[in-house]
Amino acid sequence: QVQLVESGGGLVQPGGSLRLSCVASGSRLSMNDMEWYRQAPGKQRELVAGITPAGNTEYADSAKGRFTISRDKAMNTVYLQMTRLTPEDTAVYYCHGYLRGAGSPAWDDYWGQGTQVTVSS
Repeated sequence: QVQLVESGGGLVQPGGSLRLSCVASGSRLSMNDMEWYRQAPGKQRELVAGITPAGNTEYADSAKGRFTISRDKAMNTVYLQMTRLTPEDTAVYYCHGYLRGAGSPAWDDYWGQGTQVTVSS
């Protein structure tokens, strides 16, 4: 069964850093475009960063210059390195991606369960 599992969230002080990880598990798995989203209380889920299989990246304006998305193909893992965090970055962060498992002809859409990031002094 294909699934995405995030980790790395937690409580951090303003100005601090965190690295989120998203591991895709499944038999003979292929990863296509992968993304990080976040959802703050009372707000809509928003795209934070995305990365293609070739390593091309895109970022929300709020993430540019502070966050870095990367991927490790061999480990089926996507990372989000976050620096200079502010209270406005507090949210549940979700991994999202297009994956194809063994024997599947199509790319399917998957979401992780989310990991909480809280930025507070």
